[in-house]
Amino acid sequence: MSFSSEEGFKKGFLVILGGGESGVGTALLGKAKGYNVFVSDKGKIKNKYKDVLLNNKIEFEDEQHTESKILNADLIMKSPGIPDKVALVKQIREAGIKVVSEIEFASNYTDATLVGITGSNGKTTTATLTHHLLRQELDVGLAGNIGDSFAKQILEKNYDNYVLEISSFQLDDIHSFRPKIAILTNITPDHLDRYDYKFENYIASKFRIVENQTADDYFIYDADDEVILEWLKTNSIQAKALPFSLTKVLEEGAYLDTNKIIITIDNNQIIMPTDNISLEGKHNIKNAMAASTVAHLLKIRKQTIRESLENFQGVEHRLEHVLKINKVQYINDSKATNVNATYFALESMDAPTVWIVGGVDKGNNYKELYPFINEKVKAIICLGTANEKLVEAFGNMVDVIVETQQMNEAVKMAYKLAEAGDSVLLSPACASFDLFENYEDRGRQFKNAVRNL
Repeated sequence: MSFSSEEGFKKGFLVILGGGESGVGTALLGKAKGYNVFVSDKGKIKNKYKDVLLNNKIEFEDEQHTESKILNADLIMKSPGIPDKVALVKQIREAGIKVVSEIEFASNYTDATLVGITGSNGKTTTATLTHHLLRQELDVGLAGNIGDSFAKQILEKNYDNYVLEISSFQLDDIHSFRPKIAILTNITPDHLDRYDYKFENYIASKFRIVENQTADDYFIYDADDEVILEWLKTNSIQAKALPFSLTKVLEEGAYLDTNKIIITIDNNQIIMPTDNISLEGKHNIKNAMAASTVAHLLKIRKQTIRESLENFQGVEHRLEHVLKINKVQYINDSKATNVNATYFALESMDAPTVWIVGGVDKGNNYKELYPFINEKVKAIICLGTANEKLVEAFGNMVDVIVETQQMNEAVKMAYKLAEAGDSVLLSPACASFDLFENYEDRGRQFKNAVRNL
């Protein structure tokens, strides 16, 4: 199905590959800025997005790509979900047509202060927490890999400030994008199938967030992360570096001193007690450090930062406590789509755990989880279409390991295996696309299954 304009194609022809949130947002902004816009999706565009395109008389197609139109583009915005190895994308690049991400396209139409947050894990929590801290005193939007698209928000509201959660896929197609403040939470192997199974390619993608920064900008990063430190040894950055650490005393940046976060920027210091931070776990102390550093840079009052850290409610699907049934706590960590995220989840468990794991393996190495399996996990429930690697990795480490292919079945099995005082943790360490639409769908199915027990 498509809507066809009668204008034909003219200079300023913007093609958008992908009719989801970022694609439709870019289409709306592109049209408002005078582009002739065409949206093309190889899959089926959701009705809510079709309605927007139809109502705004934007030409589109779904369940096909009309190559003759696409290769006639002056500019292409590619959805982050489309890999470069797709034949059409190769043709586009060979034709010399400029390809951009939504982040790149939209940033050209705002003078807002941009806070860009990337990393293998923690970026959603850090972005949401940063937005929570800033919105108490500033006009600020939350966009990127989260919520309404950046492009749509610029068109409809255009905040004075934006907090942007940015994936490596979005960074792959930036050219001039320059955040005033960039945060790199950590780097661990992830999405290697998109980077020729070369970790160094993925690392380079993450560091693109700083490539256009100048000496007037800031780069906040985890000084305990060896991958980040190794890259910084051999590569220079222009931005002012503000590291954060749980283990080192830092003259600039943020560090942990017993139960206090000390943040120092240009000899201006604030002290944040950690006792009342609402988020649990060491990794969340780091997320709080990064977010608080941004708030300090943007002149948020110290008392506001402290209060905001205390009342922040956390992120759905990230160590989300769902229900306690028969003295068993059910925890939804569906957002843990890689091993490192699950590492943090298992590390934070303080009760015997029935662990639900599995999905689309992205080249996972599970060895770093072994100490937690031995110490905390009493049973494993594999949830996926291909569980062989999980059974091989963990089969000899627990007394009970079972395979399932439905969320209801997995939760019912967990209910049988768990005893009073235990926890049931969904922390898959894998992508969700074998059985679910996305990690949100997986998490909601888990919560529904728990509520139906």
